[in-house]
Amino acid sequence: MKALVFSQAGVAGVEDVDEPEIGDDELLVSLRQVGVCHSDFDLLADNYIIPVQFPIIPGHEWSGEIVDVGRGVRGFSQGDRIVGECTVNGGADHFGFSISGAAAELFKIRADWAHRLPDELSWQQGATVEPFSCAFHSIDRLGGVRGGDDVAVVGGGPIGLSAVAAAVTMGGRVILVEPTESRRAFGLRMGAHDVVDPSAGPIEEQVLGLTEGRGADVVIEASGNPEAMASALEIAGYRGRLGFIGINVGGLAPTAMGLIQAKVLTITGTIGSPDIWPETIRFMSATGIDLDSMITSVFDLTDGPEALQAAEDRTNNVKVQMTAG
Repeated sequence: MKALVFSQAGVAGVEDVDEPEIGDDELLVSLRQVGVCHSDFDLLADNYIIPVQFPIIPGHEWSGEIVDVGRGVRGFSQGDRIVGECTVNGGADHFGFSISGAAAELFKIRADWAHRLPDELSWQQGATVEPFSCAFHSIDRLGGVRGGDDVAVVGGGPIGLSAVAAAVTMGGRVILVEPTESRRAFGLRMGAHDVVDPSAGPIEEQVLGLTEGRGADVVIEASGNPEAMASALEIAGYRGRLGFIGINVGGLAPTAMGLIQAKVLTITGTIGSPDIWPETIRFMSATGIDLDSMITSVFDLTDGPEALQAAEDRTNNVKVQMTAG
């Protein structure tokens, strides 16, 4: 079968590999759609947040159809439409990173990582569950968004735009902070009420101007940029709630730490989306939230290197997906 393989640091290509053999507690899955994530490039550069070993098959944002079921599996059958979690084995492993992932015509997962994909969600939407769940998880950890909350989302990548869509759906008034013009346009398309260009002046002044001087009730930091992460404290209002999703490995930036106490801030950090997939899927299915506009390019799996190249073009692409079957 064909698979996108990271054979060593910096080397990616489509290869013929053996079909996986499943154990008693596993499912064999036929890929339908898989997304390319910024963290896939961290993996390819051998700069991921947990140890990995090459060669490895990436792919942690996916939807697929079950083609075989392990003898000990209950509750799943051939033909079921499913999606699956990334942060597994108690957080010690990440599917598609330390364990080979879904960027293959066939792949295997443990059954307890899988969730049924409701009929209301397409294959394409199914492959957005993972990035959306990261945003949903951060917001959930903060107690959700209350109707009328001013919400500042820092970073207009797929997870930041997912946070925009989630916060708008929950009734928040959302401000997207993003330096790239095309990404700000996507933010408005996803429902943001206002956008802020950091190059147009101090972020704090712009956000205060849009919130009648109060600052944001909720701040979701989704960029992973150290300077942007530091700015989150400045744009938060009194008793603000801050969720940090954006991943940064080793970056440093000065910040006014005293604001945490002065503003009585609540701060949480999240990695991945453990223990919240059922709620995420129900939210997406029940609200009809539309993330399709984030998907700007779709490639065949056999064109995996081209898909990676397209995903690096942040000006013209937000979310790139690959398809098979």
